[in-house]
Amino acid sequence: MEQLLVPLALLGSGLAAGGLMISSLGGAPLLLTLPTDQYVPVHQFLVTRFDPFMPISLCGALVADAILAFTAATAIVHVLAGTAAALLVIAVVVSLTKNVPINKWVSRLDPSALPEDFERLDPRVRWRNWNLVRTALAVTALFVNVSIVAALL
Repeated sequence: MEQLLVPLALLGSGLAAGGLMISSLGGAPLLLTLPTDQYVPVHQFLVTRFDPFMPISLCGALVADAILAFTAATAIVHVLAGTAAALLVIAVVVSLTKNVPINKWVSRLDPSALPEDFERLDPRVRWRNWNLVRTALAVTALFVNVSIVAALL
């Protein structure tokens, strides 16, 4: 079972960490520099490119790590897989409670008729900060999954 689950956990956590790194290193800084009238359509465009890729990657890795945590033949793999699964659970919770609500709100905006108080409501800094949190969690989970491979050698 480990021969199937470890590669799936690595693949999912690697894709998730990579996607989140792209948004942390490129997407968020770009969005922060755009004028408001350009920010909304660019955010709307980018979000549609990451869904459903990111949820599938995160949840695929989470499921593989969770199963591995319960079926691992050795204690070290059990602990490492459980740790990776816990990190990914937190990343999913941050996504669902912080970033996704912002994405949904921005997706409903009409770029040509923004709310008058948009400057006060502008979610870019909050979105970037929460994205950095989930990026750190996903990258750490990837590191833990790589540690599983090392433990199995």
